[in-house]
Amino acid sequence: MGKMNFSGVEEEVITREEFPLEKARQVLKDEVVAVLGYGTQGMAQSLNMRDNGINVIVGLKEGRSWEKALKDGWQPGKNLFSIEEAARRGTVIQYLLSDAAQKMVWPVVKECLNEGDALYFSHGFSVVYKDQTGVVPPKNVDVILVAPKGSGASVRANFLDGSGINSSFAVYQDYTGRATERTLALGIAIGSGYLFRTDFEHEVYSDLVGERGILMGALAGVMEAQYNTLRKYGHTPSEAFNETVEELTQSLIRLVAQNGMDWMYSNCSTTAQRGALDWRHRFRNATLPVFEELYQSVRSGEETWNVLEANSAPDYREKLEAELKDIRDSEMWQAGAVVRSLRPENWKKG
Repeated sequence: MGKMNFSGVEEEVITREEFPLEKARQVLKDEVVAVLGYGTQGMAQSLNMRDNGINVIVGLKEGRSWEKALKDGWQPGKNLFSIEEAARRGTVIQYLLSDAAQKMVWPVVKECLNEGDALYFSHGFSVVYKDQTGVVPPKNVDVILVAPKGSGASVRANFLDGSGINSSFAVYQDYTGRATERTLALGIAIGSGYLFRTDFEHEVYSDLVGERGILMGALAGVMEAQYNTLRKYGHTPSEAFNETVEELTQSLIRLVAQNGMDWMYSNCSTTAQRGALDWRHRFRNATLPVFEELYQSVRSGEETWNVLEANSAPDYREKLEAELKDIRDSEMWQAGAVVRSLRPENWKKG
């Protein structure tokens, strides 16, 4: 296992060179990996492992996800079962249902665990907030985590193009003495580019803050603020959207990903450079109190309580669709739909 130094902090990082796929296959050769759930992570991780030659089965209740699994080639009675049956057959149980569903199904899954099994998560939610979820693993199983740092769609797409996606890993409980080896093997088998060590608490805290913050909540909020300001002062929807979203997503963020923010500053006009450097501090200082409040809300369990309460409501999907429709129908994202249609790759061939 390798060590990498990040700004004076030494971290444990495992690459595919250090833990190749053949080693992962050897570690997992006698395992039956039961993936419970077929949302974006369940689908991506199960398909990637199947393609990598791992003995995988999927556990689902019949419905939309079951139909989707059938289309992906999973066969009932062979490698597609009910949640309970898959959990009984598996030696590694990948618990990849939604957080709310994990709470509801846990009494069934718990009864299916055998001594020496591995209970695998891709999110620390259920275990860390056990007072809210009731998910308390038995003492005679390994409890492990591999958390890809991207959506399930990215996990699958990156696997197919050979690049992989970075993942964190953690061991919460090592009953067999093989928990770390199993975790790393599973991380490689699902297609991770490299793995870095964390623990369940740090994973769920960073994940919940990131989703609510820069990855989605903050990004959407600041986009709306800039777009609305430009529109207020007479800029057209097209101009406001291009300056707010299109240039960011189609040009700048790709360059930042490839080269870093310092390179971006060094390779723009002097006017953009000076203004961005000056206003950077204003935006950081303005949002820092919001991020502090967000972190405390995550750590206290308030955010998870809100999630579980909302997701268990009988009209949750109807309310969710209304919220998403509000975004979709807003002028900003209606303008976005038009702008996206005008991208060169969408032009009709003559």
